[in-house]
Order: sequence, then C-alpha cells, then structure tokens
Amino acid sequence: MKLIEENITQTLEEIYLIETLNLDNKTILELGCGSASMTKQLAMNGSNRKIIACEVDEEQHKKNLNLDIENIEFKLNGAQNIELEDKSVDMIFMFKSFHHIPYDLMKKALSEIKRVLKPNGLAYISEPLFKGGQNELIAMFHNEQQVRIDAFEHIKEAVEEEQFKLFREIFFQTELIYEDFEDFKTRQMNLSYNDNNITKELEEEIKNKFNSFNDGKKTSFMKPFRVDILQNI
Repeated sequence: MKLIEENITQTLEEIYLIETLNLDNKTILELGCGSASMTKQLAMNGSNRKIIACEVDEEQHKKNLNLDIENIEFKLNGAQNIELEDKSVDMIFMFKSFHHIPYDLMKKALSEIKRVLKPNGLAYISEPLFKGGQNELIAMFHNEQQVRIDAFEHIKEAVEEEQFKLFREIFFQTELIYEDFEDFKTRQMNLSYNDNNITKELEEEIKNKFNSFNDGKKTSFMKPFRVDILQNI
C-alpha cells in the first residue's frame, strides 16, 4: 500500500469505477454521506439495492430526510458508532470522509466497519491525495495533509494486522472545471467545515494563485484519488 501515486494515468468519474462492482441485490452502507449525491446514484443505478446512508452532521441529516427515494434509509451516526447489527451489510462505501473522523476514533471506526460487514464483504474507502493544483489552492485555507496521512496509516495498519485483506488499491483522477474564481470560491471556500476565517488578504492571495493557472478564465484541475478496497476476513 502507498499513500501517493505520482504518475496517475486513469481519468474517470468515480461512479463508473463503483459500478464495476457487483452491487445489485445487496445491502449497502454509506458512511459520511454528506449531501447524498453519491448515495442517490448508488440507489438509482442497478436493481434491488438497499442503501443505508449515515451522516454525523445533524443539519445535513435533516436535509437528507427530505429526499424521497424508496430504497434509501438515512441514519444519524458516525462511522465509529454504526447502529446496525453484526454482519448485516454486504458493502460499505466511504467517499472522501474517512479523514474527517477524529484521530482517536479512526481505529474504532475500522472495528465497526469490520463488525457490520458480512464475511468476505468489501469496504470501499476513497480518499483524495494531497497533490495537484487544486490541492495547492485549498491548502492555503484548509490544509488536510496530516489528517490524510493519519487516515492512510490507520487503513494500512488494519490490513497489516489482518483485520482486513487488501482486495485492491486503485489510483485515479477526476477532472474538475471552474468557470472562474467566484465559482471556485462558492464550491470550495464557502463550506461549513472550513471553520477558519478567510481574511480579505488571504482571499486575494488565493485569487491570484487561482488566476495564475489560467488568467482567471475557465480552469480545469485533475483531482487525484486513492481507493482502498478492503475485504473482511
């Protein structure tokens, strides 16, 4: 297992990677579902899928409850305390969420994932890499380098201690396009988890950095990811 891949050649939308897995007729758990964008795609593709989607943020959970999709059940809990029976799910997904778990709860979260997975069930953990042009911009106001290292080390340790078998490790990149700096600001800077106050001076620095990529015009970045697919043993 490795934290970073420098030469990523595979470019795709993550949903296409997900749909290479056999998800039909399965009970699927998503942890840290956020606004449920991936949840909805999981539920609406394929057939006979039961989706249980967990979110720890109460306000976002309330919004998710307003969605009316028959095969999705929304629950308010974190990965470290999954309110499900032992060996009750076939597949678990975490999209860009494992590194948001507090450090001292990461090991507990992996234990909970193992507990609720059926024997030979898979846990798909997708994490953004700390590299690339967009990452340079975001790190100016929300630096996640250490938490991403911490997440990787915990996953790696769980494999080395034989809680899980590494079924597959995949590196890919997704293209992200911003119309201009205001679009970037809306989609990346004005987020609830960016709890630091961005001063006018810092915002100007970020804007200048953004404009350096394409003179303030429509700009695309390749966002790199690592996926660790763990099999319960």
